[in-house]
Amino acid sequence: MGLELYLDLLSQPCRAVYIFAKRNGIPFELRPVELRKGQHLSDAFAQVNPLRSVAILLYLNRKYKVPDHWYPQDLQACARVDEYLAWQHTTLRRNCLRALWHKVMFPVFLGEPVSPEMLAATLAELDATLQLLEDKFLQNKAFLTGPHISLADLIAITELMHPVGAGCQVFEGRPKLAAWRQRVEAAVGEDLFQEAHEVILKAKDSPPADPIIKQKLMPRVLAMIQ
Repeated sequence: MGLELYLDLLSQPCRAVYIFAKRNGIPFELRPVELRKGQHLSDAFAQVNPLRSVAILLYLNRKYKVPDHWYPQDLQACARVDEYLAWQHTTLRRNCLRALWHKVMFPVFLGEPVSPEMLAATLAELDATLQLLEDKFLQNKAFLTGPHISLADLIAITELMHPVGAGCQVFEGRPKLAAWRQRVEAAVGEDLFQEAHEVILKAKDSPPADPIIKQKLMPRVLAMIQ
């Protein structure tokens, strides 16, 4: 059996895996999963290998002959990528998710209002995290961990497109971050980048959730964005 990827490009981890596989010519069969319809909650989906996105990316990196810059063999360079991967899950990923859900998905998709105070606090926390991303990781480098694109950049840019899809101007007033985004897009290919983010950039047009699906999704969503 060949490689099968169960993906919904609304999801950041799915976009990162999709771009990585496509960019590196890794053959796979796409198995679409519609998260907004609760398809990931089915018994059938529970039987699918539940590897997380970072684990999938590392698996693909090791199994297929991809360029070394994605996850370098050099120990120091690899450690810099690992440092970012360890940092991002509870910081940038969390805050980008919260921005998307508080600004768009709760009010538009789930029909649940979000107070102005809650939204303001979420966006302020995101802004602080963006500053940390620039100061701690990007600094004056071309990419987050050095002169070449790595898994750190791929995961970061796909995270940042969550708030972009919600209408947040995350690159405005941040010329270094904006220039980094352009370099990442060029490195993965602009057409592939746009293809992978077409769904998230239309998140504001999400139809209201089915009431039964909403009931199933709410506990998971609340746990996910805590």
